[in-house]
Amino acid sequence: MARRRVSQPTVRWLGGLLAGVTMVAALSGLVALLEPLAPPLHFQVLYVLPIVAVAIRWGTWLAAVTAAVGAVVYAYLFLPPLYAFQVSDPWTAVALGVFLVTAIVVGQLAARLRRSALESARLSEEQSALRRVATLVAQSVPPTTVFEAVTQEIGLLCGADLARMERYEGDGAVTGLAVWSSVPVQLAVGTRFELEGLSVARDVRQAGGPVRVESFSGAAGAIALEARQLGIRSSVGCPIVVAGRMWGVIAASRKSDEPFPVNTESQIASFTELVATAIANAESRAQLAASRARVVAAADEARRRLERDLHDGAQQRLVSLAFELRGAKDVVPAELPALRADLGQVADELSEVMEELRELSRGIHPAVLSHGGLGPALRAVARRSAVPVELRVKTESRYSQPVEVAAYYVISEALTNTSKHAGASRAEVAVEERGSTLRVFVSDDGAGGADPRRGSGLIGLRDRVEAIGGSIEVTSPRGDGTLIQVSLPIQRRDGAEWTGEDTAPPRATR
Repeated sequence: MARRRVSQPTVRWLGGLLAGVTMVAALSGLVALLEPLAPPLHFQVLYVLPIVAVAIRWGTWLAAVTAAVGAVVYAYLFLPPLYAFQVSDPWTAVALGVFLVTAIVVGQLAARLRRSALESARLSEEQSALRRVATLVAQSVPPTTVFEAVTQEIGLLCGADLARMERYEGDGAVTGLAVWSSVPVQLAVGTRFELEGLSVARDVRQAGGPVRVESFSGAAGAIALEARQLGIRSSVGCPIVVAGRMWGVIAASRKSDEPFPVNTESQIASFTELVATAIANAESRAQLAASRARVVAAADEARRRLERDLHDGAQQRLVSLAFELRGAKDVVPAELPALRADLGQVADELSEVMEELRELSRGIHPAVLSHGGLGPALRAVARRSAVPVELRVKTESRYSQPVEVAAYYVISEALTNTSKHAGASRAEVAVEERGSTLRVFVSDDGAGGADPRRGSGLIGLRDRVEAIGGSIEVTSPRGDGTLIQVSLPIQRRDGAEWTGEDTAPPRATR
């Protein structure tokens, strides 16, 4: 393999030399045709053309060789004495020397210009790729989308045949997250590999920085075996570091013998920083969502505990006290009617207090929701509503506690707002299971103009819904009522699997 890598530049050099000689020969034939029209010295400048072409394509050294060949051929064919490797006129010799030096300088400038143009194009392409990935990161798209985009951009930018992103696992393995290939090979995503034997992932983890693997020939390990099966000759990889910990690795691979350029590591490193930002953002969002969910769950648990305490404590004591008062009233002598009346009034007031306390505990957390589910709880809400409600509950399934509580409070708060602020004559509530979501629709024919941004109770509903991964949309044009649409991710508690098809959302009548 070492001989192959040495011979490839040699073949390229010989190809450039052959091209230069061929262009000089062709140009000499052209000069021979034009010679009757003007003195030969007038055509000497034409020999700069193959020199510039060779300099641009193959570099300065071959351009100098082409210049020397051109000068010798020109002197041999067109300068006296003809067909002799000598120049009789000193001035002609000086002109030939000046031409040779000028041609070499022009060749060097052309080569530099080409290198500058290539470098400029490379930097422009790299910056464009970075901007595309940075835009995805700024848009907070799912990390998998960023992983796939980065892997593809690195593969294209580095001139690789294959590229892969892998995540380090706690047990010492790596898992493939994204792959890209310019050749027809199968690369699996989600495959786990143990870091045994030669691999970019192992060496990057050990070195803590970029590494190169020049050959997988004869190496042990599952990754090295896969590399040989795919025909990979060499690879270069860089670590992905998130919050100071080694999170993963990105590797680019080639099936040819040509090694990666020296700046490949720096190119890949530019993208790993964006990947680390995307991962850190995703982790922060996940932690925030989990924190919000814990806060909501704690608040709901506090509500349930308070409702139980009221029901099992204060309400039961009030019921017992009212019973005792009515019993005491019944044994009061007839000659004390005022006392009987006072005891009866106190018992009646206690009954009113119990009813108010029952309504209060129902608002804190309705027991019927825990025991009967959404259907019975929502029917109770509709009966208590000050605005007539048309209720359509198209599911009898039980769902996880956070989903049922969120749906209940969305509907309860929306109907409360309708009765207090909307001036509506009717409202409509629809609940249905669609795919993997529970859809809730609440509409009214009121004045509209509800704006969650102005600090209404809808802000709390949005926090509750989004804390469990749902979404809420409020449409409330002035004078045209309000429509609240909520989607909640569900996991049914009855063990049944959803097998229906998605249908169009019910249109709430206003």
